Amino acid sequence: MSGDHGHTWHPPSELEARTRALESLLIEKGHATPEAIDAVVRRYETDIGPLLGAGVVARAWVDEEFRARLLDDADGALDSLDLRGFEAEHVKVVECGPKEHHLVVCTLCSCYPWALLGLPPSWYKSPAYRARAVSEPRAVMAEFGLELEDDVSVTVWDSSAEVRYLVLPLRPEGTDGWSQERLAGLVTRDSMIGVARPLEPRTVAA
Repeated sequence: MSGDHGHTWHPPSELEARTRALESLLIEKGHATPEAIDAVVRRYETDIGPLLGAGVVARAWVDEEFRARLLDDADGALDSLDLRGFEAEHVKVVECGPKEHHLVVCTLCSCYPWALLGLPPSWYKSPAYRARAVSEPRAVMAEFGLELEDDVSVTVWDSSAEVRYLVLPLRPEGTDGWSQERLAGLVTRDSMIGVARPLEPRTVAA
């Protein structure tokens, strides 16, 4: 997405301020470097965290009973997989279809199912995304490379402390007979937020 130029600056939250203070202390004492901290954040942001959500999506793609339960009672379905805790509670799963697409935003802060998706990306927390995802969702998705046909409806879901949304993306064509593990390799964090589709099958090794 484009940068946040022209938007009002907001002071960091108490948690963000404490995190920055801890980072500064670790760096000052020589226990870590900025590069090492950035590497850990990137790993949790794009690798370790999203793997859990990807497994949930892949399970829903191959197990119709689990899919139905996930859509009806996500907390119960996640609990059956031992995925629980504050950031995995109050989750609602919304399913994409051939003619419907879902996009998730948190307009007031950055509520996000951390237990499933890992650390929220910086663009998700930015004022630009939080405002534009609501006012011009198609333009935002296009900036991520996702352009939908005109006859595909778009619903934007606003996460909060009371409910955190997770997108169940449309299963890619050409994946019949794939194992759950292999399917999970197609699921990205961005596809579970709704700004992208899952990866194309040809991009994943057999």
